[in-house]
Amino acid sequence: MTGANGEDDHLARAPWIPGPRDAADDLPDPTGAPPPELSHTVLKSLLGAWALSACSGAETRAVEDHLTGCAPCADEALRLRDAVTLLHEDRDLDLDPLLRSRVLENCLGRRPARIPVPAWAVPYDAETARLDALLRDIGESEWHAPVRLKWYEDERTVRRKSTVAGVIGHLLAVDGLVSGALGLEDPLGPDVPELNPTERTEAFWEALDRPPNRTLRAPWREQSHALVRTVSFAGRGIANLTVTYGDFALPLKDALLERAFECWLHADDIANAVAYPYAPPSGPHLHGMIDLAARLLPAAVAHRRRAGLAGPPRGLVTAGAPGRSLHLEVEGAGGGHWYIALDSPAALGSPDHSVAQVAMDGVEFCQLVAGHITPEEAAAGQDGDREAIRDVLAAAASLSRL
Repeated sequence: MTGANGEDDHLARAPWIPGPRDAADDLPDPTGAPPPELSHTVLKSLLGAWALSACSGAETRAVEDHLTGCAPCADEALRLRDAVTLLHEDRDLDLDPLLRSRVLENCLGRRPARIPVPAWAVPYDAETARLDALLRDIGESEWHAPVRLKWYEDERTVRRKSTVAGVIGHLLAVDGLVSGALGLEDPLGPDVPELNPTERTEAFWEALDRPPNRTLRAPWREQSHALVRTVSFAGRGIANLTVTYGDFALPLKDALLERAFECWLHADDIANAVAYPYAPPSGPHLHGMIDLAARLLPAAVAHRRRAGLAGPPRGLVTAGAPGRSLHLEVEGAGGGHWYIALDSPAALGSPDHSVAQVAMDGVEFCQLVAGHITPEEAAAGQDGDREAIRDVLAAAASLSRL
C-alpha cells in the first residue's frame, strides 16, 4: 500500500523524531529574570541527577544553592557523589589481593573451637589450616611448580628439587610418625619398618605410581584433622606419649609443635614457588617453636662435640646445677631470652654463668634452625666467647633435615 503522498505505508506511518536541541533552561532568559524557585521536595529529587552531572545548568545552580543551606540534603548529596565515583571506568574494583589472607588470619585467630584443642596442639592446627588455605587458592599447573628444598647436613647446605605436590607428600609421610604413635593409619601402609623422616619421605615418593599431584591434598588434610581430633579427645596424659623419629624421640606435645614448625617452613617454600604472600606464624606460636629449638640446643651441641665438631667442655657440673651458658636473645614477634647450657645437656642455663650472647630476629633464627641459611650467613649480633657462639649457631643449623 502507499500513503496519501505516494509513499510506502510503513514509511508514512513511522514516527517523526526531532533532532537534538538545547534545553529551555540552558537558553538565556531574554528578560534577564532569575529562574523560578524550586521546592525542597523537587530539589531533593534532583540530587541523584546532580550527582551524575545530568541536571541542566539552571537545575545545577538551584541544587547547589540549596545544598549550602540544607544539611540533610548536603549529606545525601555527598553519599551519592561518593557512590557515583565507583562507576567510573578508570576505578579499579579488584579486591586487595592480601584481603583474603588477612580475613583468614583473623578468623583462624578468633574462631572458637567446637572441641577444645589442647594449647600445645593449637599451633599445628593453625599452621595446617593456613597451608590448606594456600593450597585451595593455587591452580592445577601450580601443583607441579618447582620447589627447591634445602637443609644443613655434614657442615654444608644440601639441596633437593621437588614440586608443590611433592612437598605435601613429604609432610604427609612425616606426619605419619605422629599418626602411628597415636594408633592411627600410617600413610606408608601397615607394618612399615621404623624409618627416619628422610627415609619415610623417599619411600613414600617411590611408592607413588605417578608424579605427585593435587590428589595428595585430601589425604594430607584428612590426616591433620584426624591428629587434632584424636589429641583433643584423648585427655591430658597423651601429651607425653613418645613419638620416635628414628634416631631421636620427642614427647607428643613437642612433636606436634615440631610438625607445626615444619608445616610453616614448607608452606613458605610453596608460597615462594607460586608467588603467594605468606606471613610467619602468630607471635605466641612462633615463640613456642623458638622455645622448642632452644630446648634442643644443649643436646645438639653435645652430639656435635661427640662427633668432634664442637669445642671441648670447660666446666662440667652436676645435673641440674647452673653451668656455662650462652644468652640467646631473639627479637621481634615470638622473641624472648634463653640461656643455653654449653658443657652438658643436664646442666641448667643461667644468666649468672653467661659467657657469650647472640641476638637475632625470630624469623631469621627459625630460618637457621630449618637450614635455610648457614651459621655464617646468620646476621647475628655477637658478643663474648667466639667458640661458644660458633658451636651454638652450628648446632641450631644441625637441627634441620629434609
